[in-house]
Amino acid sequence: MVIKLKQPNTSSAGPAPTIDTPAIVRGVINDIRANGDAAVRQYSEKFDKWSPASFKLSQEEIQEIISSVPKQIIDDIKQVQENVRTFARAQKDSIKEFELEIRPGVHLGQKNVPINSVGAYIPGGRYPLLASAHMTILTAKVAGCPHVTACTPPIAGKIPANTVAAMYLAGADDIYILGGVQAVAAMAIGTVTMKKVNFIAGPGNAFVAEAKRQLFGEEIGIDLPAGPTEILIVADEHADPFIVATDLLSQAEHGPDSPAVLITNSITVGEKTISEVDRLLKILPTADIASVSWDKLGEVNIVSDLDEAYKLADEYAYEHVQILTQNPRDALVKMSNYGALFLGQNTCVSYGDKCIGTNHVLPTRGAARYTGGLWVGKFLRTVTYQEVTNDKESGELGRLCGRSARAENFEGHARSGDARANKYLGDRFEWIG
Repeated sequence: MVIKLKQPNTSSAGPAPTIDTPAIVRGVINDIRANGDAAVRQYSEKFDKWSPASFKLSQEEIQEIISSVPKQIIDDIKQVQENVRTFARAQKDSIKEFELEIRPGVHLGQKNVPINSVGAYIPGGRYPLLASAHMTILTAKVAGCPHVTACTPPIAGKIPANTVAAMYLAGADDIYILGGVQAVAAMAIGTVTMKKVNFIAGPGNAFVAEAKRQLFGEEIGIDLPAGPTEILIVADEHADPFIVATDLLSQAEHGPDSPAVLITNSITVGEKTISEVDRLLKILPTADIASVSWDKLGEVNIVSDLDEAYKLADEYAYEHVQILTQNPRDALVKMSNYGALFLGQNTCVSYGDKCIGTNHVLPTRGAARYTGGLWVGKFLRTVTYQEVTNDKESGELGRLCGRSARAENFEGHARSGDARANKYLGDRFEWIG
């Protein structure tokens, strides 16, 4: 049985939005498909009030921008990127290429081939999100992708210098100060001034997510569907309500649609966490955003024991799941639906967002039930090859192929097998003569 100390405040949500996001995005994509760079510039002026002579930064401009970034920020970027690089390299090393001989002279193999051209979308707008550069560009480069085009929007009409530094140090081949649907569409479709990519990774607002969804398949591959960030904390009676509240609000500040959920077996922890959230919101500089998320989407659920807590957490299937219990590693066995686990009070979700080295582009809105987050493998195409060097085995496979194909009424397939059975085993077929 679940007791809800705090439920989402649906009354504060207001009327349903009247903006038809799919239609707006479709219109922008179609315009860019038809009019290329002219349409890209039109929408950049409209949405971002941004229309430089060139959206692409030259190497001279990049170096000048980086020179304006404080040394401590550069040093921190390099340290974080080394963490991300180390983990991504370990991931790549875990994906093995192999070849085996399943029968004499019958060779089957697997290779991992990097995607040739990748687009990385680094969101901005409200905040300069340096970490998204590490997670997308750097991971693609570790995978071995030869070319990465990176786009980030201006912030209040200015170039986000810190983000540009992170993009450059991550290894971006081309950097554009361009945001929104127009950036995603330009990368996916290609224009005179922007080379078309094969795959786009990176988070963004509802319009960016919708653009990726609409362009997926025909034009590009994408990393995963993404929505507002989510945090769920499983806490036992030993958890510190101050830590719980602080960590819930760390994600609630992302935006007004960011759910923050606590599941605990302790009503005391639940009640004290609510009190701590209320107190901290009075002094949090981003309270104007975090308070909206907490009011609209914050939840505190009391359950009878931790087994019930883990089961309920799996039903949420949230992006970030933080385990604040005495034995946090139990969650590795008892849970399966999450984007990333953060185990113990020494490990907060913000570490994953900003610096620890695992990727922060993670599944939201229940997508954790069927996919993991962005990782080096997303930038690799695992392809297979086969070779038969033994004549007799080719003939035997030809017989098997012929029988198997005819069971499905695929005569053309069957005859490819027949030809080998005839050539190497002497089998006679009426169609061969």
